[in-house]
Amino acid sequence: MGEFTLELNEDQKQVRDWLHGFAADVMRPAAAEWDEREETPWPIIQEAAKLGIYSLDFYAQQFFDPTGLGIPMAMEELFWGDAGIALSIVGTGLAAVGVLANGTEEQIGTWVPQMYGDANDVKVAAFCSSEPDAGSDVASMRTRAVYDEAKGEWVLNGTKTWATNGGIANVHVVVAVVDPELGSKGHASFIVPPNTPGLSQGQKFQKHGIRASHTAEVVLEDVRVPGHCLLGGKEKLDDRLARAREKAKSGERVKNAAMATFEASRPAVGAMAVGTARAAYEVALDYAKTRVQFGRPIIENQGVAFQLADMATQIDAARLLVWRASWMATAGKPFTAAEGSMSKLYASEVAKTVTAQAVQILGGNGYTREYPVERMHRDAAIYTIFEGTSEIQRMVISRALAK
Repeated sequence: MGEFTLELNEDQKQVRDWLHGFAADVMRPAAAEWDEREETPWPIIQEAAKLGIYSLDFYAQQFFDPTGLGIPMAMEELFWGDAGIALSIVGTGLAAVGVLANGTEEQIGTWVPQMYGDANDVKVAAFCSSEPDAGSDVASMRTRAVYDEAKGEWVLNGTKTWATNGGIANVHVVVAVVDPELGSKGHASFIVPPNTPGLSQGQKFQKHGIRASHTAEVVLEDVRVPGHCLLGGKEKLDDRLARAREKAKSGERVKNAAMATFEASRPAVGAMAVGTARAAYEVALDYAKTRVQFGRPIIENQGVAFQLADMATQIDAARLLVWRASWMATAGKPFTAAEGSMSKLYASEVAKTVTAQAVQILGGNGYTREYPVERMHRDAAIYTIFEGTSEIQRMVISRALAK
């Protein structure tokens, strides 16, 4: 277990600078184009793969960083470059985390590499949990998985929505109901291998922000997957369902597969928000230093200077919450006060606030596409919505406080 520290070591600094260079030299020059196109930036993903950034090895190295700071540091730098392109690069990671959190060693070794492909043939993966009538309300999930004993297969039916890389993914990880009577406790996660009949892309969404990231519905019609595609295996599922039934009688709470994935990823989402906020702040700071009004740079105006001071303070505070939660997760310390949700809640709200202030500081220029803060402001809105809305985070935190 690494000791908590606010100082990156030399190896971490080298990785940070390497990612920052990629974000500055490759992502930022292409950001406006792919935002306008609203398409997956395959050439950028491939370039990231060639450099080793888009790969299982890279994310594994960051994930197993003993200080816990590898992933948040990487997320902040990539999302500093551009949120839409960055989400296209890291979106596969959510599906990978779903397998890492719930799968067997054999499943991890088999499926996670197929999610990424290689530098000459890049692939992406999708984690499919939300549904048209079940976003934050996971207990209302309707996608069903029924076990066909005779064939040793699971049959999946339903519609998923808001799936990053949905329909274009090589591997889909799908959360489905296996025991409706248990509500959210009766869920399980399944691998849907490439080219499985019955899985198709539904509506592709045209979004307010993160437009370079593909978001779509995934339709499952009698999708049959082998028994070994149940993450964790049937024996483990049967045991968990039996315990859930017993604990349900006593009122004890049991975590489900989707929530385990989101809980592990919340600090990482907070780091994404910090990256976007920092990017907007830096644009606003540079602008304030060079924009002259009434014979002096506008940063000499207290109204602007105080905004920048608040922005810098909020970004640092958000980063500290993210780093604390990331370290706690790596050190195996439980989130007794919902520290993971705290980090995601505060960082996402800071991203919305800071990007809005950046637009305001740039004035009319900030409202145009000539400057990137307009795009950053649109991108920031997603952080308070996906992987648990701010309202859900507050509910999680308040429940932890009430214990």
